[in-house]
Amino acid sequence: MNRRTFLWNSIQLACALQLAPLVFAGESEIPQPIETLYHNALVIDALAGVNVEDIPLSPQSLQQALESGVTACNWTVSQPDFEGTVENIAFIEALIENDPAHWLIVRRHSDLERAKREQKIGIIVDFQHPEPMGADLKRFETFRRLGVRVIQLTYNNRGLFGDGCLEPGNAGLSKLGRAAVAKMNELGIAVDLSHCGQRTTAEAIAASAKPVLITHAGCSAVHPHPRNKDDRELRALADRGGVIGIYFMPYLVASPTLPAREHALQHLDHALQVCGSDHVASAATECWTPFRTRPRSAKPSRRIWRGARSWESPRRKKTGRRIRRT
Repeated sequence: MNRRTFLWNSIQLACALQLAPLVFAGESEIPQPIETLYHNALVIDALAGVNVEDIPLSPQSLQQALESGVTACNWTVSQPDFEGTVENIAFIEALIENDPAHWLIVRRHSDLERAKREQKIGIIVDFQHPEPMGADLKRFETFRRLGVRVIQLTYNNRGLFGDGCLEPGNAGLSKLGRAAVAKMNELGIAVDLSHCGQRTTAEAIAASAKPVLITHAGCSAVHPHPRNKDDRELRALADRGGVIGIYFMPYLVASPTLPAREHALQHLDHALQVCGSDHVASAATECWTPFRTRPRSAKPSRRIWRGARSWESPRRKKTGRRIRRT
């Protein structure tokens, strides 16, 4: 089986399960080859986590996390203030200290392979906004030492580093933002542009010496929304070795329609057509808790299991080497 077939089948499974253990509960009729593929893969969820406030985790929460089949997840810790963010990082450290048999922090690429080999869940510590940094770029070094490996340049509105996707001015990357991108490149912290505005996204892709991430977003060509990305941004991202994670959020489709698997697949299909298979991932953007994708009496959709697509993309690249430089 080639990588394109592997990726498409894995994505379909992720959409069907939303990284939840339905297959183990017998609620999803998944072809055995796809199920085996997923269980054998090194699976990174671009944005997820466990909905829990107390340590140790309840047996049910731990079981749900382990049965998700995820090797590692991008786990958000950022708060508006420095102290609150450090407290969230301390929570992750306590989670791992209390249960090292099931959790580890991903600080280097080899930790991903270790998590898969040892059947643990790796935590990639992530900021969804840079507010804990303020204007002090030295704090990037502090947070990297604390395990942070992904930082988003903005949230939805204007910040010190640039304009977010809901900022009408669309002013782009600030001077301080450019310095922040350079600092993150130097330290080995991945630049995330998920909530950034159009100009901030485009300018950060161009400014970064290393591939950038859009960990959780959709495609504007499928459904125009400020949180979704235009084709020109997706092409620029792919051209420079980056990756987009397609999310499972209401912005996949126009309100009041509720998003379903078919909508996620439309965005994934479009991203694959524009970017190529080496530059597209999926992001649960939810906690790993079970849910039903259809009534028990319903038959599984033939469309979901239609097999690998037959497109050929000129953008297919060996990004593994690129991403390791992120």
